[in-house]
Amino acid sequence: MGPITRRRRWASLLGATALAVTAGGALACPANASTNVDFATHCIPPAVAGIPPIDGTTTAAISVDNTAPKVGDNVTVTYTVVKPAASNPTALALPADIMTPTGKITLGGAQTGSITVAGPKKNDPVPGNGAFPSFSMTGTFKVTTAGSITLSPGDYNIHTSYILELDTPCTVTNPPAPVSETITAQDTTPVNNRAITLRTASGNPGASVTVDGTGFTAGATVTLAGRSGDTQTADTATVTADANGNISGPLVVNDKTTTGVVAYEGSVYSAALGAGPAAYTVIDNTPIPAGSQKLTTTVNAGTLSMSQDGDSVALSAVNFGTGGASTGALRTVHVKDFRGGPAGWSLTGKVTDFTGPGAKIDAKNLSWTPACATKTGSPSTCQAGSAGTVGTSGATLASTPNGTVTGGEFTADAGLSLDVPAFTPVGTYSAVLTLTLS
Repeated sequence: MGPITRRRRWASLLGATALAVTAGGALACPANASTNVDFATHCIPPAVAGIPPIDGTTTAAISVDNTAPKVGDNVTVTYTVVKPAASNPTALALPADIMTPTGKITLGGAQTGSITVAGPKKNDPVPGNGAFPSFSMTGTFKVTTAGSITLSPGDYNIHTSYILELDTPCTVTNPPAPVSETITAQDTTPVNNRAITLRTASGNPGASVTVDGTGFTAGATVTLAGRSGDTQTADTATVTADANGNISGPLVVNDKTTTGVVAYEGSVYSAALGAGPAAYTVIDNTPIPAGSQKLTTTVNAGTLSMSQDGDSVALSAVNFGTGGASTGALRTVHVKDFRGGPAGWSLTGKVTDFTGPGAKIDAKNLSWTPACATKTGSPSTCQAGSAGTVGTSGATLASTPNGTVTGGEFTADAGLSLDVPAFTPVGTYSAVLTLTLS
């Protein structure tokens, strides 16, 4: 078999898969995308495919879940490749669900940088010599600066899992690509950038610990104080922030119950004007009486985590022309709070639009009725969120409050109901409900 024959054979087996990265075509971009943009793209199929690089035009769009966020908000972005640089170059039909896309979005204007986005391993079958289906990738970024922020599509890659595991990267030929979406970030409560570090993490009663800090108001009087849990001790000192907002000074710690040190501006500690607590331990060096033995033990802090009983929910079917409530139940979510300390937690959820055969059902049509339970012996008590719309903005499923001592094990559930309009086109619709524990 000659080199040309081998090349054609590999192309027939692998070429279409390798070029899945250049897919695009049939599906429209999300409804809230502002602009479809075209940009020159250079795609490099795997060498094993025997196919030369492809230079063409990609059509893409970017959408966001919030076009007017506040500084500090997290924004969810969707990068949709609507039309790729090329279509399937061979007569080989490709099966469904072999493509996993990833990519980047470029930020500009008031905030610069890039956002990593990824999509699910899901695609429709592709006929030989046919157009590839479009694909979407999502990600999030935190707004850090007020003003107009632009979003442009960037490089993307498709990992294909058919016959071989292959990657095909596509790069923007003349970056950055045209702007597809613009958001306007609003000013909000100033971000607290105060931070402290301790030069030592422990000491005997009466020992001095040096506290260094940054981000304080220039010239401000800053109080250094010991903390026992969430209560301030009698151990305090003051320092003055320099012209750059830096502090450095000693704090004598006598209280044996001290668990940390804080620094703050004003008369009392607050999260808005303070920093810390930085962990600190007082070593109890009280002499042991004759004939006695001192026993100690340590309780290690754990983590805040969640798991769920499954990752898919099939809601009940409704009839065309009638519509109505499509109902089901959220897979049970298990929360373990083994951190110790005073912080509670919040479990929230938000959902995308339900997309189907050329149509969609708005995310605002999904509502839930939350419920939660607390395992016996847990210091905290779980509180269910309010019944109502989930939507793209999100809602609370369950939470626990802050307290002197928190923690425990909990379960959260919810009844789900999707209001399907009467004449929604026949077909299957799907959405992604994302749960966030913080």
